[in-house]
Amino acid sequence: MAGTAAAGVRPAYVQERPIAPMPPPKRTSGAWTWLRENLFSSPLNTALTLLCAAVLVWIVPPAASFLVVDAVWVGAGRADCLVTPERPVMGACWAFVIERLGFFTYGFYPIEERWRVDVFFALLVSGIVWLCWLNAPRRGLGAIYFFVIVPAVSYVLLLGWPAIGLPHVETTQWGGILVTVVVAWVGIVASLPLGIVLALGRRSRMPAVRLFSVLFIEFVRGVPLITVLFMASVMLPLFVPETWSPDKLLRALVGVALFSSAYMAEVVRAGLQAIPKGQFEAAMAVGLSYWKTMTFIILPQALRVTIPNIVNSYVALFKDTTLVFVVGIFDFLRAIEASRVDPQWATPVTSTSGYAFAAIFYFLCCYAMSRYARGIETRLATGDKR
Repeated sequence: MAGTAAAGVRPAYVQERPIAPMPPPKRTSGAWTWLRENLFSSPLNTALTLLCAAVLVWIVPPAASFLVVDAVWVGAGRADCLVTPERPVMGACWAFVIERLGFFTYGFYPIEERWRVDVFFALLVSGIVWLCWLNAPRRGLGAIYFFVIVPAVSYVLLLGWPAIGLPHVETTQWGGILVTVVVAWVGIVASLPLGIVLALGRRSRMPAVRLFSVLFIEFVRGVPLITVLFMASVMLPLFVPETWSPDKLLRALVGVALFSSAYMAEVVRAGLQAIPKGQFEAAMAVGLSYWKTMTFIILPQALRVTIPNIVNSYVALFKDTTLVFVVGIFDFLRAIEASRVDPQWATPVTSTSGYAFAAIFYFLCCYAMSRYARGIETRLATGDKR
């Protein structure tokens, strides 16, 4: 090479002039990059994105116009929600919902005693926040508060205890959101422990326990919830003396708890089957008993794996509480049904407004449960792994 340079000949691989500047690379982050990679990454994705955008344009503006822009927020009767020359477009009658909000919430609960329901709601919310807040102090006490203290205090508050100055309120006077929350709360709290017991029973080596668990799960899962509610409402009083016959609400609570526990048992059993056999063998190798193995090793892993399915069952149960009206329970939707036929508010949009309010209520509650579950999945790294 030294000889070539001395002869005045330059190597062909040496660049004599500066290279022209190249265009900058495409952005690897930001909104446009996300849109390009997720919504317009292929012709099919582009077509689906445009189709979804067209559906949203078709649905969202009319819905927003009906629910917000053209809605009536203040009024004293049906005349305020009818079409007038000043308001040629008919929107939602939120004045009806606001005026009947107390009835939607408490049903026929005595007005002077509704503070007891408010205290019950406050106790329930505080217990949920205490358990769901990861950095809350003394969460062990929070579990005792939520599963022991709140039910006992709520029972006394809602039903009453004349000895301490709380008049007795029959469950037939309960209604609206109060009944919906009570039924959902009892079903959610009771379904998981009962489901765990049934799932363990189905995997038991004792034939009698396994047979009972299988028969109960398959029978309850094989019939709709309405059938279980009818059986609880009609047949449950036949097994106890007439003087001990439970009221309709208690029968519905028992039916919902049994129904949800059967589905929860299959969810838990799926989680148990997902645990490798080596976990059991390792526990046996260190001398742990069956119950210690299940309590400290197997069940925590199984429940963590099935978090999405557990929350899905809770969401379905919360929505299924609307079926208790078929056995004469005055729930949230039944309160809307009773209010929409009131001549004072009889308009073409009264029913739609009431059902829209119910849809918003159920959506917010179910969405809150799903988002919290998603947060738990992310924290425990049990969600989608990439």
